[in-house]
Amino acid sequence: MLNKVAFLTVAVLATLQAVAAFNVVVPAQERRCFFENLDVKDNLHISFQVGEGGHLDIDFMISDPSDILVEDASRSASATYNHVAKTKGKHQYCFSNTFSTITEKTVGFNVLVIKPNKEDSTHKVDPLENEIRELSYQIEDIKNEQEYTVARERTHRDTAESTNSRVVWWSLFQSGILFLVCVFQITYLKRFFEVKRVV
Repeated sequence: MLNKVAFLTVAVLATLQAVAAFNVVVPAQERRCFFENLDVKDNLHISFQVGEGGHLDIDFMISDPSDILVEDASRSASATYNHVAKTKGKHQYCFSNTFSTITEKTVGFNVLVIKPNKEDSTHKVDPLENEIRELSYQIEDIKNEQEYTVARERTHRDTAESTNSRVVWWSLFQSGILFLVCVFQITYLKRFFEVKRVV
């Protein structure tokens, strides 16, 4: 039984070629591209979110080895894409900030390459193996969702800290103005009630 579980674990891990999470800074008027070598029927799963910069939007595209555009999104703040490779070779995915004139963008993204099941006629498909494989895909989805939530929380925390800083400085400015007005009123009223003697 232990050997079967070990075999199933190795089989599930072998189906996942690569899982990676990255952050990249895309300067204004530029694009950043990445490559994945895929076989036919490999599933390329990419999810991304813009964490900082401008209106938190970026252009995204996926192209196959013959430079044919297979996915294209304009000014997306976050998205998830699944692409099943129809041809073998280098598939390219890019984040483009060419529409921005001065603002750089920080993009966090996850890449997952899922290999299809390779079944042969001599090997029976075990239902337990299929369940473990399905669970591993669901775990990857949960991890991607958690990373998305962490990125959103980071963005909201930065906004809250920035707002808090502005409130503190505005309060200090108002306190300074209030102090100056108090000093002015006290000196003005003191002069108003001073008795002037004529000699």
